[in-house]
Amino acid sequence: MNELETPKRLKLKQLMVLASLLFALFFGAGNLIFPVHLGQTAGTNWIPAAIGFLLSAILLPLFSIFALGLTKSKNMFELLLPVGSTFSVLFLLAAHGSMGLLIGSPRLATVTFTMGVQPFLPTGWQQPALLVFSGLFFLMVVLLAYRQTSITNSVGKLLNPLFILLILFLFLVAFLVRGDVTNLPLVSAPGQGTASLVSGFLEGYNTMDALAGLGFGVTIIAAVCSYTKSDRHQGRNIAKIGLLAMGLEVLIYIGLIALGVVSLSYTKASADGGTAFTQIMAHYTGAFGAALLAALTFLACLTTAVGVLTSFAQDLGNRFPRIGYHKFLIGANVIAFVIANFGLDQIIAFSAPILSLLYPIAITVIGLALLNKWIKRNPVVYRGTVGLVMIPAGLDFLHTLPPVLHQITPIMVIDNWCSDFIPWFKLGLDFIPFMLVGLVISSCLAYWQRQNVKKSLTN
Repeated sequence: MNELETPKRLKLKQLMVLASLLFALFFGAGNLIFPVHLGQTAGTNWIPAAIGFLLSAILLPLFSIFALGLTKSKNMFELLLPVGSTFSVLFLLAAHGSMGLLIGSPRLATVTFTMGVQPFLPTGWQQPALLVFSGLFFLMVVLLAYRQTSITNSVGKLLNPLFILLILFLFLVAFLVRGDVTNLPLVSAPGQGTASLVSGFLEGYNTMDALAGLGFGVTIIAAVCSYTKSDRHQGRNIAKIGLLAMGLEVLIYIGLIALGVVSLSYTKASADGGTAFTQIMAHYTGAFGAALLAALTFLACLTTAVGVLTSFAQDLGNRFPRIGYHKFLIGANVIAFVIANFGLDQIIAFSAPILSLLYPIAITVIGLALLNKWIKRNPVVYRGTVGLVMIPAGLDFLHTLPPVLHQITPIMVIDNWCSDFIPWFKLGLDFIPFMLVGLVISSCLAYWQRQNVKKSLTN
């Protein structure tokens, strides 16, 4: 076996670069503004809210990376294959469609515009300026992602380290220079915030990172293979990269939530995280804050847009090679550009039902993959568990529809019935009992089938 064929573990420097790449792919618009908003709504209850947020915004994405490594799946399609090839294709299209086309990428462009460009524009210029800005934004995404081999260098080695330096500068000013860490309450006070562990957990859905972890896997695996030329240590390498990336993200999330909490000492809670972040930057850095905020937002959103649309093009390009990576990349950016010009409010309004439908299924598949040692990707277990979870996922979709659709009489009747009779429906966690019941029943059925096969062989 020659040197090129020898399986190699990644060196520390390579692990750090790839962890930086993964962090950059994850950390986008929602990751920047939702923790701040959560901190403001939580108030003195910020610790349980932060724990809930970290469970869904850190633990689930980390598990999604582990799931790909444990099952040795090269992409989302292979991970979902035990449920069925048709289901795998449909979920792949739905997940990438929401991340790359309908919600994720358009939101990245509009958040960047809203926080970094719009404050400097005269009244009435917003719509034409958004058209021009979003066009340039997605053109940059295409240029950065066109050569797949350049993504690690442009994002992991350059753009993300610059972003981290800027966010650390903000934390330094807020907590050390200004000393606002002394305003951070460590004990909850009744009536001093509405967020809880459950609401923090559901807020983490908005980052879309559990879905993103399944999607970005193909990008990270391709990057790992470019270094090692082997998949012998793929699972272990991916786990190390995931731990490094998500460990850094934990520290930044806690810092952002803390910024939201202490901001209540000098301003009122804002309706959204973007406005809150703008006020925080103005408080700590004055006029310079606007430029720093624009740079932070642009870097965070651009790197994630590159990751989202690259993984979309890679996954679908591998699945449909006649179309190929480059055509999918350009087509996805064109569609995302069109949707971005509907505006941020419209994108956010329709994101909740889509995420409520996809997240329970994604969590279930991730959980089954983590149990791979015992269930061995058994199709009976996968199909039974996922099939049962699709029931509450569909009901949650109806429950989170925008008011104009939710008020349709049949939908209201179904929603009221579910609120009265389905456990944890009002909390948005009703899929958990269905998932556990489905896992137990399908595991028993799989065991019964194996026993029957053994008996038939002995006879």
